[in-house]
Amino acid sequence: MSDFLLLILSSPSGAGKTTLTRMLLDTFPELCFSVSHTTRSPRKNELDGRDYHFVDREHFETLVHEGAFLEWAEVHGNLYGTSIAEIERARGRTGIHGMLFDIDYQGARQIRAKAPEVVGVFILPPSMGELEKRLRGRASESEEVVQRRFRTAQTEIEHYALFDYLIVNDKLEDAFKHLEGIVLAERSRRGKRAHLAETLLRGQKTGQ
Repeated sequence: MSDFLLLILSSPSGAGKTTLTRMLLDTFPELCFSVSHTTRSPRKNELDGRDYHFVDREHFETLVHEGAFLEWAEVHGNLYGTSIAEIERARGRTGIHGMLFDIDYQGARQIRAKAPEVVGVFILPPSMGELEKRLRGRASESEEVVQRRFRTAQTEIEHYALFDYLIVNDKLEDAFKHLEGIVLAERSRRGKRAHLAETLLRGQKTGQ
């Protein structure tokens, strides 16, 4: 098992995944964020190359044909994908020991099929009523968009069994403590730390 952590963070829209992702990256600088490709337009304050690689549909479909994505899916009418090159670049960076993926259940299923060691975390809202309230709190989105996202959220929650951990985001601070604990526990798994024990044993045998 590689000591490079592949961590999926997924949730229905409005459950607080984006905030938790930022908190996690601030706390663990050795984790890097997987910048996905997408065909949707940038939102306010989003930057190309930092939040997403913004491309048109033709370019995205060319990358699909070339086999450039570890996973890809269509969500809310837009295409999203995680490039294999993004992961390989992260593995080669000094001081980086893991990658965080912000993807939906479709992408999570595809990545797990190709990388079984991936760790999946699904963020749940405390209730469907609270989720709808949070979605409506985004004043920039129309009623049609709110309703579509709410329906999609129900479908996404139905696929919770694809993930290893479930966190209810009722209070943000508590949810983050659970997420932080998962990262610390996964970094200490036997398969990821076995080489350290073996190094000690080899040193003992050689008298070091």
